[in-house]
Amino acid sequence: MFINCFTVDVEDWFHVCGISGVPQVPPGQWRVYDNTLRLLDLFAELDIRGTFFMLGSVAFARPELASEIAARGHEVASHGYSHKLVHELTPDQFRQELVRTGDLIASQTGKAPRGFRAPQWSLGGRTPWAFEILAAEGYLYDSSCTPLPFVGDSKGSLTPYQLATAAGNLWEIPPLVTPGRFVNLPSGGGWGLRLLPTKTILKGMDNAHSAGNPAVLFLHPRDVDPDGPRLPLSPLKSFAAYGTRSDATPVLRTLARTGKCIPLGEMVDSWRFVS
Repeated sequence: MFINCFTVDVEDWFHVCGISGVPQVPPGQWRVYDNTLRLLDLFAELDIRGTFFMLGSVAFARPELASEIAARGHEVASHGYSHKLVHELTPDQFRQELVRTGDLIASQTGKAPRGFRAPQWSLGGRTPWAFEILAAEGYLYDSSCTPLPFVGDSKGSLTPYQLATAAGNLWEIPPLVTPGRFVNLPSGGGWGLRLLPTKTILKGMDNAHSAGNPAVLFLHPRDVDPDGPRLPLSPLKSFAAYGTRSDATPVLRTLARTGKCIPLGEMVDSWRFVS
């Protein structure tokens, strides 16, 4: 049976990395709660059980959201607290964010998070210390290393693998890409999910399935909110963060039909059992 892992980075429209002067948006203007509920309803309709990487600041502001996600049968994992790039943090700051977010998730869902995803794929060669901290804090897997140029390592692995650290082993689970003529294409989410032809995304999923691996896709709550607000960004940043801002619902309906959709943590458990 083919396996898909749909993941959601639970953040809002103003959570954009690498820019200064981000406005302090009052919680009353946040859209993450309603948009995440839309995704939850869609996932229920499509029989998707997924992984929601919860930003700690969102969990703090809307404690009922993580509880609702877990109550609907999904995994709640960590997306850090502040949405800062990992290489902008010291090791101690990274650990503090990890612990703070983990404590919030555990108190709201009854389960400590077992997976982590860094904002904007910012965990990798510049932050080798972060993997050991994750393992030391009891995390089983990370999904932060993308085999893409600019935001990741274009020569990185396309398939899941284990990392050995001084604190223990950690599974690394990259998001789906489709190899192109010159570079890998981000077919697993972001602007790729919004703009690439559906057949290109399906090709990437078929490649993963044929190799016996899950197809790991990623979304944001704003992907089902095409009329939501935007930050005033440079054209390149705006394209990466918002793109054409079309509603991702139609393509999700197509992709969900290609296999069984389970959380990343459940996938990792099956690997641990076999090994």
